[in-house]
Amino acid sequence: MVNMLGAVLILLASTLAGFYKARQYALRPRQLRELIAALQRLMTEINYGLTPLPDAMGKMGAQTKEPVKTLFLHAATQMEPPHGLTARESLQSGVDLAWGRSAMKADEREVMLQLSFSLGTSDRQDQTKHISLAIQQLMHEESRAQADQMKYERMSRSLGMLVGALIVILIF
Repeated sequence: MVNMLGAVLILLASTLAGFYKARQYALRPRQLRELIAALQRLMTEINYGLTPLPDAMGKMGAQTKEPVKTLFLHAATQMEPPHGLTARESLQSGVDLAWGRSAMKADEREVMLQLSFSLGTSDRQDQTKHISLAIQQLMHEESRAQADQMKYERMSRSLGMLVGALIVILIF
């Protein structure tokens, strides 16, 4: 009886691990689309709304879902008077805070960190150019993420269950 319970727990744990990994593959393109849309709106706010950067980032945070929401809201609050960080420092802080909760990878993180170096340091046209470059790079990453999702999502689910079955067979 204890052996059967152990086998079921091993199989259940490995299956859940496979489903978790598959979920990460499914979430990554969705989160990238959300980040791209937020950056496009940020570019519009900077260009046409003439909104100051902390206010524009606060608006983007209010309009998006997690983890992008955390990234922009944290960056906006870090630029406000009690903290008074620069745009670069606040965006990097937001990236550090939000990335642990996201399914996005290091490539996307690097794009956002590169963007942080140009935000708030130049005029609107230059910031717009840097944001549009970041959007293009993120779109490329999104297409790679969709390809990875197609390739690995189903395999991860199956592999989790099969590895659990293999462990059960080897142990018993």
